[in-house]
Amino acid sequence: MASVSNSLSFKHGLSLWCPQSPSLHRIRHSSARNFQRRGFVVAYSSFANENREFVIVGGGNAAGYAARTFVEHGMADGRLCIVSKEAYAPYERPALTKGYLFPLDKKPARLPGFHTCVGSGGERQTPEWYKEKGIEMIYQDPVTSIDIEKQTLTTNSGKLLKYGSLIVATGCTASRFPDKIGGNLPGVHYIRDVADADALISSLEKAKKVVVVGGGYIGMEVAAAAVGWKLDTTIIFPENHLLQRLFTPSLAQRYEQLYQQNGVKFVKGASIKNLEAGSDGRVAAVKLEDGSTIDADTIVIGIGAKPTVSPFERVGLNSSVGGIQVDGQFRTRMPGIFAIGDVAAFPLKMYDRIARVEHVDHARRSAQHCVKALLSAQTHTYDYLPYFYSRVFEYEGSPRKVWWQFFGDNVGETIEIGNFDPKIATFWIDSGKLKGVLVESGSPEEFQLLPTLARSQPFVDKAKLQQASSVEEALEIARAALPAEAAV
Repeated sequence: MASVSNSLSFKHGLSLWCPQSPSLHRIRHSSARNFQRRGFVVAYSSFANENREFVIVGGGNAAGYAARTFVEHGMADGRLCIVSKEAYAPYERPALTKGYLFPLDKKPARLPGFHTCVGSGGERQTPEWYKEKGIEMIYQDPVTSIDIEKQTLTTNSGKLLKYGSLIVATGCTASRFPDKIGGNLPGVHYIRDVADADALISSLEKAKKVVVVGGGYIGMEVAAAAVGWKLDTTIIFPENHLLQRLFTPSLAQRYEQLYQQNGVKFVKGASIKNLEAGSDGRVAAVKLEDGSTIDADTIVIGIGAKPTVSPFERVGLNSSVGGIQVDGQFRTRMPGIFAIGDVAAFPLKMYDRIARVEHVDHARRSAQHCVKALLSAQTHTYDYLPYFYSRVFEYEGSPRKVWWQFFGDNVGETIEIGNFDPKIATFWIDSGKLKGVLVESGSPEEFQLLPTLARSQPFVDKAKLQQASSVEEALEIARAALPAEAAV
């Protein structure tokens, strides 16, 4: 048996299997039949992918930004393959719980409008863009197994794929209610992709009573969208207030009041026993552990997500934060295999801990850092500054549009400045240092200041900050505390 391959060895144990040289390209297209006639078996003929040097598994934000970085380095054409369970080219996933859910008469977002990389001001990478750049796309065919020794992947349809270097960008899957308590009844929705969002919109078009389960980002954004549809909306969650992992009780109260002004009802500190079906088999109510019920013809479950590590468990998992363990270059313990985005458990350098961040900003930045490290001599460690934001009530005709940004770490004591109308700021201070800051309805200049403050962690005069009469004054006090080299 004869096989044709070409291997390049790099430092850190990286091995690239490179079948895309011009000579091999000619062999594949002009000489394969001759080889077969002479009794040879061409080894690569059994592989379904033409581009094998670099393979990305996953079709979300991270994959789209990784693709752009390969293109910028001139290493995509004929070399890069993306394997995705999605039916669409990579897109900016945050749109699905924001603009995509706007009522049909309020200019909702639709593809191709939010393909990556428009979310960061980049080029819109439509399916045609990938073709033009020579990137092979395999849609609607998730990877189901990996043979690390042979460097092959098998997809759901049975395709056998070859890779030289592999980037796992599988993201997360929505946490679901079990079937036995009604988690898959018609009218119960989870949102992770366009198909999920389309199904929810179909329900919203006919809905009268919507229940959103979960008081985090998804819950807040979906509930705000339901208000735009003028639907009876209730949010149920077990915590004491909205977005408990970030918001202080005082800050959460401001947002809860805004939602209540828009007609949203809250059931806090509640545990759900099961979802009940009506006579037609569709969901009809939520039954709580205290025995009470809340009628609903549409239910959206937003209770978090789990990293999609299967079938890559052998690559090495992190037992504390979940996901695939990587180093500061996004290398796993297996040579030539990387992980990026939501699924990666990486060293959060500035806080000296391992973290897994489910956010579009990290998806973008981790993809770019990983590919640059893979293709160049870049050796510096990924140095991420945690960043979260949300935008709600932004549809046409909304009386108040909400947009907040947070940078840093929410540890220590908090100082809140402002009355939410028109804006509010919260500062987290630990041992005299400013560790984190959140601003609602800030100006572009104010938002631009936040990452500088959070990364620099200046010592601030807490008493002086508490006496600030406005958000603008408080931010100026924090700015003045910056070291000279960080001042903006």
